[in-house]
Amino acid sequence: MATSTTAPFTPEQIGTGTCRFPSGAAIPTATDAAVDPYIRTRVTKHVQVECIQFWPQVPGVFPGIVLLHEWWGLNSQIKDLGSRLACEGYNVIIPNLYARLGGMVTANGEVAEALMNKLTESLVIQDINSCCEYFNTKEHVKRNIHGVVGFGMGGSFALRFACQRKRLRAAVSYYGRMVQPDSLLKDLYCPVLYHQPGRDTWVAPDDVDRLRKAAADYDKRVEILTYPDAPHAFSNELRPDGYREDTHTQAWNATAAFLKSCLQVA
Repeated sequence: MATSTTAPFTPEQIGTGTCRFPSGAAIPTATDAAVDPYIRTRVTKHVQVECIQFWPQVPGVFPGIVLLHEWWGLNSQIKDLGSRLACEGYNVIIPNLYARLGGMVTANGEVAEALMNKLTESLVIQDINSCCEYFNTKEHVKRNIHGVVGFGMGGSFALRFACQRKRLRAAVSYYGRMVQPDSLLKDLYCPVLYHQPGRDTWVAPDDVDRLRKAAADYDKRVEILTYPDAPHAFSNELRPDGYREDTHTQAWNATAAFLKSCLQVA
């Protein structure tokens, strides 16, 4: 997969690991762990958010990005994107949005659609919000300097989450669906970059028109980039029928520049 040629870090400088923390509850801090010898073994009553992390393995404090996967689940493609985002200078966390459904990963479209339809939106938004709160317990992540990036289903949730978290600094949606109802966009708190494939069959053109109109009606900063000849999921190299390397590179570089403008603060 091609990507930006100006990334400040190489893949060899990126660390990776897993983490888990309670959804919709206080996130244990390093101090909590130091004073509570049973914190790792105590059975919690809260549902846990299961995640994969990527970060630059150099001294410093970096902004945080919550990366949201497509309806296929937390597969190798979204992990690769997580590593590449970390190369741009971010702490990246990818929550498994299907954790409550067993954490499934699939390559079958019918199964993927069924999994997506079983999700409860409010719980997914709660999980994403907890990812930001988790960032705020980490010394190597800039406090409340966070963004969200999502693809397909994840792009839909990225838009929805941007209408809830007041302290979010940026949201990027790759071919996600518009929030319902349109009036939710009046509560949009951060700039949004939306990538629209011109030949998308999953998101209707009217859906993007509604996003454009609502952004104008409520005076929100929403930038829509359209790629006329690109199909849905043009950034997913695991779907060779839809992947377009040149379009992906163009969109990725636009995403990197957008995130830098919103998140790279002193």
